Formats: sequence, structure tokens, C-alpha cells
Amino acid sequence: MRHFWKRKILSALLPIAALTFSAGMPTSAQAAEPAAQHTQTKAKKVHHARKVVHRRHVIRRTHAQRGHAAAARKVSYDNGDSAARRSIESLAAHAPLKSEVAYVQDLESSAVLYNKNSDEVRPIASISKLMTALIVVESGESMHDMLTITEDDVDHLRHSRSRLVVGARLSRADMLHLALMSSENRAAHALARYYPGGVRAFVRAMNDKARALGMRKTHFLEPTGLSSDNVSTPRDLVKLLAAASRQPLIHRYTTDDHYEVDIGRGRRLAFNNTNGLVRNHKWDIQISKTGFINESGECLVMLTRIDRREVAIVLLNSVGRYSRVGDAVRVRNLVERETNLAMM
Repeated sequence: MRHFWKRKILSALLPIAALTFSAGMPTSAQAAEPAAQHTQTKAKKVHHARKVVHRRHVIRRTHAQRGHAAAARKVSYDNGDSAARRSIESLAAHAPLKSEVAYVQDLESSAVLYNKNSDEVRPIASISKLMTALIVVESGESMHDMLTITEDDVDHLRHSRSRLVVGARLSRADMLHLALMSSENRAAHALARYYPGGVRAFVRAMNDKARALGMRKTHFLEPTGLSSDNVSTPRDLVKLLAAASRQPLIHRYTTDDHYEVDIGRGRRLAFNNTNGLVRNHKWDIQISKTGFINESGECLVMLTRIDRREVAIVLLNSVGRYSRVGDAVRVRNLVERETNLAMM
């Protein structure tokens, strides 16, 4: 009987204990909920991280695109400059110059406006007299000293003519004036002969000055240019033009169109400039010199102002007596055209 009631009591208490135990333990759904929340949180973090990475990638891509765009703009500008240069070169390439060697440079910007065989070493004939003038002016010798033409000044190499007879006496200034303006060979030689140390010292001074000016491909054998061994390049001659332009006396003598001298015994001789362009009011020429021997052909170098630009023009071995002047005019038109293009 006692055992019977014990079983009854236990039977009654078991459901209550089970209920209490089940209440204290999480259900399967409740147990899965934290895991689901954890998984969701982790997913959110992963999604957030992916968004951050994506945002950074977008930012980097945007910066890169901006950089590429800037680079593209720069390339575009560069291509534009190159196109302009090609246009100028194209104009130069089609300019019908008759000179075998031609070189044109803007002295202020150093821009090369025309280039045809500019590095070739060529005989320069009487262009040599620009260097002769530099040595005379820088020597410090008095321009009032009287010099006499002698037999030593006569050209026995090419037998070129001269209006200065043996025995003619002129000041050093007049000799220099005629050597530059009218390319008088006897005057140029007399200037060298009266230099301290004579002609040999004078020629040495010419070559020393060439090296000092950076004229590395230039060599002088004598002061007149009658020798074909007086050689230079257009690029070197631009340096000579620039140096000569710093001497007011050389500027004056090379651009004077007419000059008269008294050679003694009441005789006066009139000389004209060998470059007819100095008489043309359309030209503003600072330095001018012509030259000719068979080996050099017709030559012309000038420093002139075109459209407010200081332009050096070197023309060597021009075919035909007047072609060097014609080429100078064509170069002027080319430079004016290039200036108009640059302003567009």
C-alpha cells in the first residue's frame, strides 16, 4: 500500500519536474536563434567590409581616371604643340629656297624656324670678314691710325679685283668700313697685317675667338675669305652674328648702304653695300655680310628684326647671282607666316 502511494506521488511529480526542466532548457528554435543572429551579424560585417573595399576601389578608380584624363589632356596639349611644330616644319620643307644650306633662328627663344643642312661644314668666303672685324674692334688699336695698302695685300690666289690701289692710305676705321660694307679684300688684309704680330697672329686670334664663342666647327686660314679653307657651319655663324651685333661699329658699317673715301692726291672713291636689302625700308637689318668664291657659292648672313623678333638668317651656296636675296625675302615671308600661325 505504501509503495502504491509512492508510485502515485512520483507519477504526479514527474510531469512537473519535466515541465520545470524543459522551462529551464532552451528549445531547439530558441537554441538556433543566437546562432542565426551571430550568422546575420557576421554577414552584415562581411557586407560592410565589401562595401568599404568597393568604395575604396571606386575612389581609386576615380582618381586613376582623373589622372588618366589629366595625362590625356597633357598628351593632347603636347600633340597640339607637336602639330604646330610639324606645321612650321612643313612650311619650311615646302619653302622653295635655292640655297643649298639654310638656317633661320629666333635669337630670343632659340627656336629654329628653318633648317636645311645646318650642320655641314662649308667654305664661307667673305663671311670671314665678320670675324676679322671682331678682332680689329676688340684689339683696342686706334681707329684713327693711317694704314697703307701694299703689294702684300694684293690677291695672288684668285686675282680678284680691288679699287684700292697699292699706296692708298686710309684710316683703320675706313679700312674696316670698306671691308665690311663692300667686302674689300685688300682692306681686310691690311687690317690683319697691321695687327700686333702681323697676319699670322691675327689669324691665330680669329681661331681663338671662334673657340671662345663656341664655334667648334669653324676654322680660319686668312682674314679675307678668299681661301676655301675658311670654313664654318650655319649654327656656328649664328654665334658669330650674335657676337658681332654687340659691336655698334660693326652694326653701322655692315648696314651702311653708301660710303666715300679719300684715297689721296685728291681722289675720292664711292662704295656701295654688297647687300641691296640694306636699302630696302621694309627691312630692319642689324648685321649683314655677303660672300662669294666658287667653292662657297653665293652666301648671305643677316641679323634682322621681323615682326619684333630678332632673327638670324644664314644662306650658303645659293644658286644664281640674285638667289640669295630672293631666298632672304622668302625666309622673311616664312617667318611672318609662322608668326601669324602662332597668334591664331
